[in-house]
Amino acid sequence: MSAAARGDNLAARREVRLGTAVALGFSRRSARVVLALLAALVVVAAASLALGSLGISPADALAALRGEADVTTTFALERLRGPRLLVGAGVGVALGLAGGLFQTVTRNPLGSPDVIGLSAGAGAGVAVATLLVPGAVPAPVGAVAGAGAAIGLVWLATGTGFSSPARLIVTGIGVAAMATAVTQYVVAVMLRDQGAELAVYVVGSLGSRDLGHVAQIWGALLLLVPCVALLGHRLAVTDMGDPLTDALGARSNQTRTLAIVLSVLLAAAAVAVSGPITFVALTAPHVARLLTRAPGPNLTVSGLTGAVLVVASDLVVQHVPALEGLPVGVVTAGLGGVYLGYLLTTGWKKTRA
Repeated sequence: MSAAARGDNLAARREVRLGTAVALGFSRRSARVVLALLAALVVVAAASLALGSLGISPADALAALRGEADVTTTFALERLRGPRLLVGAGVGVALGLAGGLFQTVTRNPLGSPDVIGLSAGAGAGVAVATLLVPGAVPAPVGAVAGAGAAIGLVWLATGTGFSSPARLIVTGIGVAAMATAVTQYVVAVMLRDQGAELAVYVVGSLGSRDLGHVAQIWGALLLLVPCVALLGHRLAVTDMGDPLTDALGARSNQTRTLAIVLSVLLAAAAVAVSGPITFVALTAPHVARLLTRAPGPNLTVSGLTGAVLVVASDLVVQHVPALEGLPVGVVTAGLGGVYLGYLLTTGWKKTRA
């Protein structure tokens, strides 16, 4: 985007200030996009609750929340449909925000926490826990431990922490490859029933979620989203380059490190409750920029886009016959692969033009 176009976009933006520390930028187009995404999320959520056996209509859902529904409806909402929907929305928000943060501070449109080995590390953590102490370590614990180990290894291997985007991504690819090799080894030697549990956490699933998982993901968002908002005024200037960012007082290296740490924590929170649902963190920020046509991180739109993508993908695996029963990560990986191919194709055409 040219400097003049960036200036026009920034001039059209407004700010909402929460005290002196938090400044939330927006434009009229972004506000309309947010409203449209919220409406889409409501529609997809209503369909997720209503379709199929034990479907819950909006009226029945409201009655259940008031304590006026029958036992079957209450059970379906509180134990089956409701937790799965709320976890899916929370995971989508977390991954969308994680991808938006990562791509903003690394200035890499193909960057996401997946690229630096978080998802592969989560899969390897589950694999190792299942192989060494089957049944003793819950799969979510193994996933978070593996993701943390992978990110820690990347931090140490770069020699500069998270301050160098180029080293971060190259090192992350190497760590992801090693973690994938560990997972493949475990899959090759494990029994079939153990392999089924591992497959769910390698791909990512929303099946069998409960209110405990809801509390985990939304509790993490409650803690981390305010921290993201506190970085908002710094993130808005990071695409101008490190020298100008530093000149404006945003301290580029510190901002980059804080943003990547928050990105990793958001992605790890999602992994803990669903396994590594891939490509959402990569795709959601791209779709957000396409919708808003605005520079900057577009974090609110990225989070809502991630929520719509995950909930809609879960709706597909619940009700489309050819995909019914599959982990939701299969659909998000397919959508992400198609979108990545589109980005690479359009980028190649632009270089030839």
